[in-house]
Amino acid sequence: TTTTAAPTTTTTVPFDPATLRPPAPASDPVALAEQIAAAEATIRPPGVAAPDLASAGLAQQVAYRQLGDHPEWDAAVLAGLPPELQPIAATHAAARRDLRALTGSPSTEMPAWRIQAPAPAADLVAWYHEAEAASGVPWQYLAAINLVETGIGRIHGLSTAGAQGPMQFLPSTWEIYGEGDIEDPHAAVLGAGRLLAANGAPGDMEAALFSYNHDNRYVRAVSRYAELIAEHPGAYAGFHSWGIWYWTTVGDIYLPI
Repeated sequence: TTTTAAPTTTTTVPFDPATLRPPAPASDPVALAEQIAAAEATIRPPGVAAPDLASAGLAQQVAYRQLGDHPEWDAAVLAGLPPELQPIAATHAAARRDLRALTGSPSTEMPAWRIQAPAPAADLVAWYHEAEAASGVPWQYLAAINLVETGIGRIHGLSTAGAQGPMQFLPSTWEIYGEGDIEDPHAAVLGAGRLLAANGAPGDMEAALFSYNHDNRYVRAVSRYAELIAEHPGAYAGFHSWGIWYWTTVGDIYLPI
Protein backbone atom coordinates (compact mmCIF):
# COMPACT_ATOMS: atom_id res chain seq x y z
CA THR A 1 0.00 0.00 0.00
CA THR A 2 1.33 3.38 -0.98
CA THR A 3 0.22 6.39 0.96
CA THR A 4 0.41 9.68 -0.90
CA ALA A 5 -0.08 12.96 0.88
CA ALA A 6 -3.03 14.96 -0.34
CA PRO A 7 -2.02 17.90 -2.51
CA THR A 8 -2.03 21.22 -0.76
CA THR A 9 -2.96 24.59 -2.19
CA THR A 10 -2.24 28.03 -0.92
CA THR A 11 -4.84 30.72 -1.52
CA THR A 12 -3.63 34.31 -1.46
CA VAL A 13 -6.39 36.82 -0.82
CA PRO A 14 -5.77 39.95 -2.91
CA PHE A 15 -5.40 43.17 -0.98
CA ASP A 16 -8.65 45.15 -1.09
CA PRO A 17 -8.22 48.87 -0.29
CA ALA A 18 -11.99 49.15 0.15
CA THR A 19 -11.61 47.33 3.46
CA LEU A 20 -9.32 49.99 4.92
CA ARG A 21 -10.57 52.42 7.52
CA PRO A 22 -8.65 55.47 8.70
CA PRO A 23 -6.87 55.45 12.05
CA ALA A 24 -7.85 57.92 14.72
CA PRO A 25 -5.98 61.21 14.54
CA ALA A 26 -3.46 61.95 17.26
CA SER A 27 -4.92 64.04 20.05
CA ASP A 28 -1.87 66.11 20.97
CA PRO A 29 1.09 67.67 19.15
CA VAL A 30 3.69 65.16 20.32
CA ALA A 31 1.63 62.17 19.23
CA LEU A 32 0.77 63.90 15.96
CA ALA A 33 4.44 64.41 15.13
CA GLU A 34 4.97 60.68 15.76
CA GLN A 35 2.00 59.79 13.54
CA ILE A 36 3.31 61.96 10.69
CA ALA A 37 6.86 60.63 11.01
CA ALA A 38 5.68 56.99 11.03
CA ALA A 39 3.50 57.47 7.94
CA GLU A 40 6.22 59.28 6.00
CA ALA A 41 8.80 56.66 6.97
CA THR A 42 6.63 54.01 5.33
CA ILE A 43 5.64 55.99 2.24
CA ARG A 44 8.97 57.44 1.21
CA PRO A 45 11.18 54.32 0.73
CA PRO A 46 10.88 52.49 -2.63
CA GLY A 47 9.27 49.09 -2.98
CA VAL A 48 6.73 49.31 -0.16
CA ALA A 49 4.11 46.53 -0.20
CA ALA A 50 0.68 47.67 -1.37
CA PRO A 51 -1.16 47.02 1.93
CA ASP A 52 1.49 48.88 3.94
CA LEU A 53 1.50 51.78 1.49
CA ALA A 54 -2.28 52.07 1.50
CA SER A 55 -2.46 52.06 5.29
CA ALA A 56 0.36 54.58 5.61
CA GLY A 57 -1.18 56.88 3.00
CA LEU A 58 -4.47 56.96 4.87
CA ALA A 59 -2.66 57.57 8.18
CA GLN A 60 -0.68 60.38 6.53
CA GLN A 61 -3.90 62.01 5.33
CA VAL A 62 -5.52 61.76 8.77
CA ALA A 63 -2.46 63.29 10.40
CA TYR A 64 -2.17 66.22 8.03
CA ARG A 65 -5.89 66.91 8.25
CA GLN A 66 -5.50 67.08 12.00
CA LEU A 67 -2.52 69.42 11.71
CA GLY A 68 -4.47 71.61 9.28
CA ASP A 69 -7.24 71.98 11.84
CA HIS A 70 -4.82 72.89 14.66
CA PRO A 71 -2.56 75.77 13.63
CA GLU A 72 -1.83 76.32 17.31
CA TRP A 73 0.06 73.00 17.25
CA ASP A 74 2.38 73.99 14.39
CA ALA A 75 5.47 74.86 16.38
CA ALA A 76 5.30 71.79 18.62
CA VAL A 77 4.56 69.36 15.78
CA LEU A 78 7.31 70.70 13.53
CA ALA A 79 9.79 70.63 16.42
CA GLY A 80 8.98 66.95 16.93
CA LEU A 81 9.72 66.01 13.32
CA PRO A 82 13.09 65.31 11.69
CA PRO A 83 14.43 68.46 9.99
CA GLU A 84 13.87 67.06 6.49
CA LEU A 85 10.16 66.53 7.19
CA GLN A 86 9.48 69.94 8.71
CA PRO A 87 8.97 71.84 5.42
CA ILE A 88 6.94 68.90 4.07
CA ALA A 89 4.54 69.03 7.00
CA ALA A 90 4.28 72.82 6.81
CA THR A 91 3.38 72.62 3.10
CA HIS A 92 0.75 69.96 3.77
CA ALA A 93 -0.81 72.03 6.53
CA ALA A 94 -0.93 75.18 4.40
CA ALA A 95 -2.60 73.32 1.52
CA ARG A 96 -5.17 71.76 3.85
CA ARG A 97 -6.03 75.15 5.36
CA ASP A 98 -6.49 76.74 1.96
CA LEU A 99 -8.89 73.98 0.92
CA ARG A 100 -10.81 74.17 4.19
CA ALA A 101 -11.19 77.93 3.74
CA LEU A 102 -12.24 77.40 0.12
CA THR A 103 -15.03 75.08 1.26
CA GLY A 104 -16.39 77.88 3.42
CA SER A 105 -18.65 76.10 5.89
CA PRO A 106 -19.69 72.56 6.78
CA SER A 107 -22.64 70.99 5.03
CA THR A 108 -25.93 69.89 6.57
CA GLU A 109 -26.47 67.25 3.86
CA MET A 110 -24.42 64.49 2.33
CA PRO A 111 -23.63 64.70 -1.39
CA ALA A 112 -25.05 62.33 -4.00
CA TRP A 113 -21.67 60.72 -4.68
CA ARG A 114 -20.52 57.19 -5.27
CA ILE A 115 -17.01 56.51 -3.99
CA GLN A 116 -15.06 54.20 -6.26
CA ALA A 117 -11.53 52.83 -6.45
CA PRO A 118 -9.19 55.03 -8.49
CA ALA A 119 -7.38 53.86 -11.59
CA PRO A 120 -4.03 52.18 -10.78
CA ALA A 121 -1.29 54.64 -9.88
CA ALA A 122 0.97 53.44 -12.70
CA ASP A 123 -1.76 54.07 -15.28
CA LEU A 124 -2.53 57.52 -13.93
CA VAL A 125 1.12 58.58 -13.85
CA ALA A 126 1.50 57.38 -17.45
CA TRP A 127 -1.50 59.50 -18.47
CA TYR A 128 -0.16 62.55 -16.61
CA HIS A 129 3.13 62.18 -18.48
CA GLU A 130 1.29 61.74 -21.77
CA ALA A 131 -0.61 64.97 -21.12
CA GLU A 132 2.63 66.73 -20.17
CA ALA A 133 4.23 65.65 -23.46
CA ALA A 134 1.22 66.92 -25.42
CA SER A 135 0.59 70.18 -23.57
CA GLY A 136 3.78 71.10 -21.74
CA VAL A 137 1.97 71.17 -18.38
CA PRO A 138 4.18 69.57 -15.68
CA TRP A 139 2.62 66.26 -14.74
CA GLN A 140 2.72 67.07 -11.03
CA TYR A 141 0.13 69.82 -11.53
CA LEU A 142 -2.21 67.48 -13.36
CA ALA A 143 -1.85 64.95 -10.54
CA ALA A 144 -2.48 67.65 -7.93
CA ILE A 145 -5.64 68.83 -9.71
CA ASN A 146 -6.85 65.23 -9.91
CA LEU A 147 -6.20 64.89 -6.16
CA VAL A 148 -7.96 68.10 -5.15
CA GLU A 149 -10.92 67.73 -7.49
CA THR A 150 -11.97 64.12 -6.88
CA GLY A 151 -9.40 62.38 -4.69
CA ILE A 152 -7.68 60.99 -7.83
CA GLY A 153 -10.98 59.84 -9.30
CA ARG A 154 -12.56 58.35 -6.19
CA ILE A 155 -15.54 60.72 -6.28
CA HIS A 156 -18.12 59.89 -8.94
CA GLY A 157 -20.74 62.62 -8.95
CA LEU A 158 -21.49 66.24 -9.74
CA SER A 159 -20.01 69.25 -8.01
CA THR A 160 -22.30 71.99 -6.73
CA ALA A 161 -21.56 73.86 -9.97
CA GLY A 162 -22.42 70.86 -12.15
CA ALA A 163 -18.85 69.82 -12.98
CA GLN A 164 -18.28 66.12 -13.54
CA GLY A 165 -15.66 63.49 -14.20
CA PRO A 166 -12.36 62.81 -12.43
CA MET A 167 -10.96 66.24 -13.41
CA GLN A 168 -14.30 68.02 -12.84
CA PHE A 169 -15.16 69.64 -16.14
CA LEU A 170 -18.29 71.62 -16.82
CA PRO A 171 -19.94 70.06 -19.89
CA SER A 172 -19.59 73.37 -21.75
CA THR A 173 -15.85 73.45 -21.04
CA TRP A 174 -15.48 69.81 -21.99
CA GLU A 175 -16.94 70.62 -25.41
CA ILE A 176 -13.97 72.95 -25.96
CA TYR A 177 -11.08 70.96 -24.47
CA GLY A 178 -12.30 67.40 -24.07
CA GLU A 179 -12.24 64.46 -26.42
CA GLY A 180 -14.21 61.31 -25.69
CA ASP A 181 -15.96 60.49 -22.41
CA ILE A 182 -15.85 63.16 -19.69
CA GLU A 183 -15.89 60.36 -17.08
CA ASP A 184 -12.89 58.53 -18.57
CA PRO A 185 -9.79 59.33 -16.47
CA HIS A 186 -7.40 59.10 -19.42
CA ALA A 187 -9.46 61.46 -21.56
CA ALA A 188 -10.05 63.80 -18.61
CA VAL A 189 -6.34 64.18 -17.82
CA LEU A 190 -5.55 64.98 -21.45
CA GLY A 191 -8.40 67.49 -21.54
CA ALA A 192 -7.09 69.19 -18.42
CA GLY A 193 -3.69 69.54 -20.04
CA ARG A 194 -5.27 71.25 -23.06
CA LEU A 195 -7.30 73.60 -20.85
CA LEU A 196 -4.29 74.63 -18.79
CA ALA A 197 -2.10 75.12 -21.87
CA ALA A 198 -4.76 77.35 -23.43
CA ASN A 199 -4.71 79.54 -20.33
CA GLY A 200 -1.01 80.18 -19.84
CA ALA A 201 0.63 76.91 -18.81
CA PRO A 202 3.40 76.02 -18.45
CA GLY A 203 4.81 79.56 -18.50
CA ASP A 204 2.23 81.02 -16.10
CA MET A 205 0.91 78.20 -13.97
CA GLU A 206 -0.83 80.55 -11.55
CA ALA A 207 -2.96 82.03 -14.33
CA ALA A 208 -3.64 78.57 -15.75
CA LEU A 209 -4.76 77.21 -12.38
CA PHE A 210 -6.89 80.30 -11.75
CA SER A 211 -8.70 79.56 -15.01
CA TYR A 212 -9.49 76.11 -13.63
CA ASN A 213 -10.95 77.51 -10.41
CA HIS A 214 -11.21 81.26 -9.91
CA ASP A 215 -9.87 81.34 -6.37
CA ASN A 216 -6.34 82.03 -5.20
CA ARG A 217 -6.72 79.52 -2.37
CA TYR A 218 -7.30 76.81 -4.95
CA VAL A 219 -4.25 77.97 -6.91
CA ARG A 220 -2.08 77.83 -3.79
CA ALA A 221 -3.36 74.42 -2.66
CA VAL A 222 -2.84 72.77 -6.05
CA SER A 223 0.60 74.36 -6.37
CA ARG A 224 1.60 73.09 -2.94
CA TYR A 225 0.51 69.54 -3.67
CA ALA A 226 2.34 69.69 -7.00
CA GLU A 227 5.43 70.84 -5.12
CA LEU A 228 5.12 67.91 -2.71
CA ILE A 229 4.79 65.43 -5.58
CA ALA A 230 7.88 66.91 -7.22
CA GLU A 231 9.84 66.82 -3.93
CA HIS A 232 9.94 63.05 -3.51
CA PRO A 233 9.32 60.07 -5.82
CA GLY A 234 7.11 58.36 -3.24
CA ALA A 235 4.82 61.31 -2.60
CA TYR A 236 2.30 60.50 -5.31
CA ALA A 237 2.00 56.92 -4.07
CA GLY A 238 0.93 58.29 -0.70
CA PHE A 239 -1.62 60.62 -2.26
CA HIS A 240 -3.02 57.75 -4.32
CA SER A 241 -3.95 56.05 -1.04
CA TRP A 242 -5.80 59.04 0.41
CA GLY A 243 -9.51 58.59 1.06
CA ILE A 244 -12.54 60.85 0.76
CA TRP A 245 -13.87 62.92 3.64
CA TYR A 246 -16.87 65.22 3.77
CA TRP A 247 -17.07 68.20 6.10
CA THR A 248 -20.47 68.32 7.81
CA THR A 249 -22.03 70.07 10.76
CA VAL A 250 -21.43 66.91 12.80
CA GLY A 251 -17.77 66.76 11.82
CA ASP A 252 -15.63 65.18 9.12
CA ILE A 253 -17.20 61.99 7.77
CA TYR A 254 -15.06 59.40 6.02
CA LEU A 255 -16.63 57.98 2.86
CA PRO A 256 -15.22 54.52 2.05
CA ILE A 257 -15.24 52.90 -1.38
